[in-house]
Amino acid sequence: MLNRAAGFVGEVLRGLFRAILFVRRPRPIHSRGRVLRGEISWIAGAAPSGIRWIDERPVHPVPVVARLSRSVGLPAALPDIIGLALRTDAAGRTVDIELASTGLGIPSRYLLLPHRSPSHARYGSLLPYWSPRGPILVCARPLTPSEPLPAGGRALDEALVREPWRLRLYHATPTGKWHPFAQVSVRLDENQDDTGLRFDSVRHALPGADTYPWVRALRQPSYHLAQDAPVRQRRG
Repeated sequence: MLNRAAGFVGEVLRGLFRAILFVRRPRPIHSRGRVLRGEISWIAGAAPSGIRWIDERPVHPVPVVARLSRSVGLPAALPDIIGLALRTDAAGRTVDIELASTGLGIPSRYLLLPHRSPSHARYGSLLPYWSPRGPILVCARPLTPSEPLPAGGRALDEALVREPWRLRLYHATPTGKWHPFAQVSVRLDENQDDTGLRFDSVRHALPGADTYPWVRALRQPSYHLAQDAPVRQRRG
């Protein structure tokens, strides 16, 4: 029953994304983003999650590419759903984590919440990963920089160049306490745009984790449509 209901909603979302693609390509949401680069450092002695990628802590920091974006693309003066995607490598395999601005409590960890500044948002996976221990959520919480990040524009770019943006990664059961397991430090990559950068946390799942069938039925029809849309190179 859950899979059928999720499949129905997934097809509705696919139709909505198809309609948006007529006026906004190649991405119906999160159409423009900033590319960030840095590293992930695992925290020694972190609580286990049951997901191998989280629990088998590398000794040294691991390179990471990130994309920071606003969902609807509203002006910086207005709050928007903020997206944060992370990409790293595990034994030659691409690993993606896709997060969006949510709350951390219950039920707010399952709700998309708009914000203006990226440093004021909390970023959650919204949907759980499957693990041998049961469903697991992932979130990122910014560690306050010397000054809050601007909402957007050139001021945000300059801030992301001037000082690393640091975030802490956590895992939790659907109703449980958040446990820190790693720290991310990234800066703006001024030499790369995000035109061809596509993330998919189902196709590039965390090693040791999987996706519940109902999650795939809910998200993948619209994701496949958006991910496979032809990319038009930007001019200028």
